[in-house]
Amino acid sequence: MAAVELALEERVSLLYLLWRAEQRRKRRPRRTWVHQVLETREQFGEFHHLLQELRLDDGRFQRYHRLSLGQFEDLLTRVGPRIARLDTNYRCSIPPAERLSICLRFLATGDSFRTIVFSFRVGVSTVSQIIPQVATAIWDCLVDDFMAVPSTEDWRSIAEGFQERWNFPLCCGALNGKHVQTKAPPNSGSTFHNYKGTFSIVLLAVVDAEHRFRVIDVGGYGRTSDGGILANSTFGQALRAGTLHLPPDQPLPGGEHRGAQPHVFVADEAFPLRRELMRPFPGRLLPLEKRVFNYRLSRARMIVEGAFGILSSQWRLYRRAMELRPEIAEKCVKATCVLHNFLRCVDERGAPAVRDVAPAVVEPLQGLGRMAANNSSREAVLVREKFMAHFSAEGAVSWQPKE
Repeated sequence: MAAVELALEERVSLLYLLWRAEQRRKRRPRRTWVHQVLETREQFGEFHHLLQELRLDDGRFQRYHRLSLGQFEDLLTRVGPRIARLDTNYRCSIPPAERLSICLRFLATGDSFRTIVFSFRVGVSTVSQIIPQVATAIWDCLVDDFMAVPSTEDWRSIAEGFQERWNFPLCCGALNGKHVQTKAPPNSGSTFHNYKGTFSIVLLAVVDAEHRFRVIDVGGYGRTSDGGILANSTFGQALRAGTLHLPPDQPLPGGEHRGAQPHVFVADEAFPLRRELMRPFPGRLLPLEKRVFNYRLSRARMIVEGAFGILSSQWRLYRRAMELRPEIAEKCVKATCVLHNFLRCVDERGAPAVRDVAPAVVEPLQGLGRMAANNSSREAVLVREKFMAHFSAEGAVSWQPKE
C-alpha cells in the first residue's frame, strides 16, 4: 500500500513539473526593458516640459507645487542629498528635483499614483517608491528647524503670542485632532472605522498663536476618541507626567490676588479636564461667567481649527480618501505638517527662517507607557474657576458677552 501511494505522489510531481515547463514555454518574452511611453520622459514628461515653462511664471509654479520657486529651491537644497540616487550602467537615475516634484504634486493634489505616472512618464512602481521616500526625507530634514520639541522659552513665547493675539493668558497652545481619511487595510476590521462612518487615522496637533504646528502625533486609530488618542500619545503622557518643560506657574495679568496659575493648553469637550488642559463647561443654559469662559476659550481654540483648514486647503490629499497603507499615509501627513510650518517661516524668495527664540537643546519626549483615564481632579476644577473669574473681572474684553 505504501509503495502504491509513493508511486502516485511521484506521478503527481512529474505532471506538475511538466505543466510548469509548458507554462514557461508559453510565457511571452519581455519585449522591452522600458515602455516606449516612459522612454519619452525627458521629451514630454511634465517635469521636463511643462515645469520648465512654469519656472518663468512664479504664480503658476506656486499653484502647481504649493511652493514658490524660491521655496522649492530652498527645500531641494535641504532634502536633495537624501533623495539623490546613483546612475548605473543600465540607466540614469531620476534627478532629485524631479523626485521632489513628483512627491509635492501628489501631496498637492491627492491624485492616484496612475495619474502621476502618466503625467511624469515614470513607472508606477517608481512612483510608489519615490513618494514615501521623499516624504520621509522632508520630515527628517525639516523637523529640527521647523517643528523641534519646544523648550521652556519656546512655551513662554507661545503663551505671549496667545495673550497678545487672542487674549488668553498662560496658553501654550490649542489642541485638537483631525481624522485623515484612508482606505481600510485588509483584515483590519473596525480598527480604523470612525464615528463619521469612514476609515481614518488621526492627526493630533498642538498649534501656536500663528497657526504653526508645534507638536503632532500621527497614526492613531480612527475608532479611538480624541481623549483616547491624547492618553496614548507621547505628548499626552508627557503632559500627565509633567515632563513638557512648561514655564513655572505665574499669576494671571492683573490677577496677582488669585495666586500663581499653571500654563495650560486649550481644547474642546472631547478632551478631559486636567490641571494643564482646559476644556469648556458643558451644557447650554449656563451662568454668564461660564458662558464668558467658554467664549474666551473657544476664541483661542479656533486657532487649531484654522490650522487644519489651511493644511487641507494647501495640500488637497486631505480632500479625498488616501489609497495608501496607513504607514505610508502617516509619512505623507507628517511631511505636509512640517511643510506647513516651512511655508509660514520661509518667504517666497526662499530666505532662511528666523526663529522667535534661540533654539535650545531639549530632551525628546520619551514614551511613558499607557496612561489610565480618570475623572477631573479638584485642582483642575479650581484652575478653571480661577480663569473663569479672571475673564469676568480684570481680564474682561469689551466684545465678550455681557448678559
